Amino acid sequence: MAQKAKYLVLLGAGAILGSAATLAIFKLLPRRVGRHCGNLEAIELNDRKFSEDVSHDVAGPDLLMDEIVSEQLTRNIQFFGLEHQKKVVSSYVVVIGLGGVGSHAASMLLRSGVGKLLLVDFDQVSVSSLNRHAVATREDVGTPKALCLKKHFSAIFPECHVDAKVLLYDSSSEDEILSGHPDYVLDCIDNIDTKVALLVACVRRGLKVLSATGAGARADPTRIRVADLRESTNDPLSRSVRHRLRKDYGIEGGIPVVFSLEKPKVKLLPFKGPSGGEENPSDYQVVPGFRVRIIPVLGTIPAIFGQVMASYVVTQLAGLQVPMEPVVNFDMDHYRVLHQRLIEHEELQYGTAEQVQVDVEEVMYIAKELWHGRSARDQSPKDVGRGMWRSINDLILIRWDHSKPASVSNLVLLKFKEADEHESRSLDDIKEEEPEFFARVTSVLKRAEFDFGL
Repeated sequence: MAQKAKYLVLLGAGAILGSAATLAIFKLLPRRVGRHCGNLEAIELNDRKFSEDVSHDVAGPDLLMDEIVSEQLTRNIQFFGLEHQKKVVSSYVVVIGLGGVGSHAASMLLRSGVGKLLLVDFDQVSVSSLNRHAVATREDVGTPKALCLKKHFSAIFPECHVDAKVLLYDSSSEDEILSGHPDYVLDCIDNIDTKVALLVACVRRGLKVLSATGAGARADPTRIRVADLRESTNDPLSRSVRHRLRKDYGIEGGIPVVFSLEKPKVKLLPFKGPSGGEENPSDYQVVPGFRVRIIPVLGTIPAIFGQVMASYVVTQLAGLQVPMEPVVNFDMDHYRVLHQRLIEHEELQYGTAEQVQVDVEEVMYIAKELWHGRSARDQSPKDVGRGMWRSINDLILIRWDHSKPASVSNLVLLKFKEADEHESRSLDDIKEEEPEFFARVTSVLKRAEFDFGL
């Protein structure tokens, strides 16, 4: 027993001496790179902007010669190889939107050794955002998200050059944010107008960009994918962005996105004002166009979105090609039939199909989400499923209002005989003779306008 106690004492003493020696060596190690990301040059605060400018120099590959940095990144070096990790360390990445998705993406880019980061967000840390933010604590509540991340990042990987800007992305700030030839831009914005503007600017400038779609109202991490924007499904945000890019800018695809195949489980919560009653959310917007209603969020999902984004970008920067799992939709042939049928009907009815403003993905949304796979005149409680395709040969998409284009908010699904009858009537006739049907269809098409931000 005494002998065992003696061994334990010796073991404990050895551990203490080892820890002390490690600390001493750490302090005495020659450092080739300064610990700080740069000196603060200016802080400018007004109604739109609060920015912190630091050195714009990207850390060079020689940074990996530093003993501490090399040890901190040793697992990455073992995974990629030294030369490929040097590419990561020499890279410059811009992350715009630093909420649940962006904060986790930026955090893992930092921990992976990216040499320079630009962090951009106009918002502040709130108490309710602590369920999904990567590093924020209660002490950070009220602090700009960009500066919060910069503060914490300086304690994690101080050799990284971090530029933090409390700034709203728009046309006036585009050059300030996207100049400097970043190797990658991460779009973690949840506002449609701002997101579209950023993606258009990246395409115009020839910048590589990875975009995050909606992470809220979901719970299944196994259904998260990376694919071209054209392949994203079941996501209202990506659907609206895809529609705007194609319609307004002629951009059909070529932008990788992180999205979930899972259909959102809940919707926006109703907005309640100070009185406790439901009020118009737009009356309370601090920034025009940005939502003030709340999307219920399970914090794990935006965190995984951010991790996926960081993994995708880091492997791209290192030159490691990782093939993504393909997105498979076994029902697409049915939607292609409906789309082709619409084109043929337009050509027959109007002499051209130039007014068809929907693609196959949007036809899927119209058929499944708006009309539930049945005629707009059919109110029977049938669910969407494979059974609906038994009657697909009897259905066609046509314009609700003959004077407007065949757009996502102007198409109804009808049986062929119903379609022929609809083409022979005016909307005024339908409104007068069938007011309930008119109101119901109008309400459904209004939902499409809302979903696509029209």
